[in-house]
Amino acid sequence: MPRLTRRWLRIGVGILLGAVTGTVELTYLLGLGAVLLVVWVQPGSRRAAVGRIVERIETGARHLAEVERWRLATFLDSENVADYSGRRAVRYLSLRWAVGMLGGFVLLIFGWGVLSGGLWIWEALRGESSPPTLLGQLVLGLVGLFLVVQGTAGIVTLDRRLARRFLGPDGREVLQRRITELATSRAGVVAAVDAERRRIERDLHDGVQQRLVALGMLVGRARRSSDPAKAVELLRQAHQESGRALDELREVAWRIYPTALDNLGLADALDRVAERAGLPVRIDYRLTGRPSRAVETAAYFVISEAVTNAAKHARATRVEVEVAVREGWLVVTVRDDGIGGADPTGGGLSGLARRVAAQDGRLRVESPPDGPTSVVAELPCE
Repeated sequence: MPRLTRRWLRIGVGILLGAVTGTVELTYLLGLGAVLLVVWVQPGSRRAAVGRIVERIETGARHLAEVERWRLATFLDSENVADYSGRRAVRYLSLRWAVGMLGGFVLLIFGWGVLSGGLWIWEALRGESSPPTLLGQLVLGLVGLFLVVQGTAGIVTLDRRLARRFLGPDGREVLQRRITELATSRAGVVAAVDAERRRIERDLHDGVQQRLVALGMLVGRARRSSDPAKAVELLRQAHQESGRALDELREVAWRIYPTALDNLGLADALDRVAERAGLPVRIDYRLTGRPSRAVETAAYFVISEAVTNAAKHARATRVEVEVAVREGWLVVTVRDDGIGGADPTGGGLSGLARRVAAQDGRLRVESPPDGPTSVVAELPCE
């Protein structure tokens, strides 16, 4: 009960402030609108003056809209972005003042009802009210309370919807930004694929190819040797070298795409990552089902790269991995206790950011100089 009372009190304060800001907004719009009208009817230097006044109106409207954003977030539990133009702020205020006035009217009705109820109770205590009068007053009070509650809920809903409609980019801006994001992510995907190809080529050249060259040299020396014992020893070394070459080839293939991800799923693939990490890795896997293959693959490579960086560069002693779904997003978090200082623009992390962006996701890297490092990827979970 106290919690409900505090909530309604907070909403009441928010509506009261909304009535005050609505009055200020109406005064602001009428005042500057009158100035604009006076300037408009004068033919001399009309264009420049009108442009300056409109710019000031939009600037002031943004300030007032920011006050409304604070009020909505603080008292009405409605968060709104600040990504809107001054023109949209003017449009918002031209409608918002009416909602504020309506909210003030509802509060006046509530205040009148409280005063009337107090007078009725005083008359009842003094015995000046008959039973039929008390019954009528009770019914009237309940009806008034119902109307006030419904009116308050309606004002809150209108306030929130109006803010969501105008405090943000319009549909055309959203479409243009989406096109820009898609073009950027496409370029990022091309760059990521090219970087991955170069990495695979480098791994094959510096690792597997060198092993195969050494293997060929050992076999050649064994064929040319006239000493049977030496030939046997060279063949033994060649056999060992072939085993190392196969291990490196499997490692390259695993880094390209682990087959366990398709056969067993993300959880088992992450267990393999933990086994091969070379340091303790604790995995907190909270998914009940399998996400889409593209999202699952992106999540895997984020974790694999972050764990590898922690083991090779961060001098970490342990890594914690968390995979969970929050509000329709698959959230991957990798934390280590290393020395920090990871560069988000480096080759590995920037490649991960491009891979995540290709899935309409977001990647955050927090790595202060003294550590720890936290890599968080948010991927849309369909």
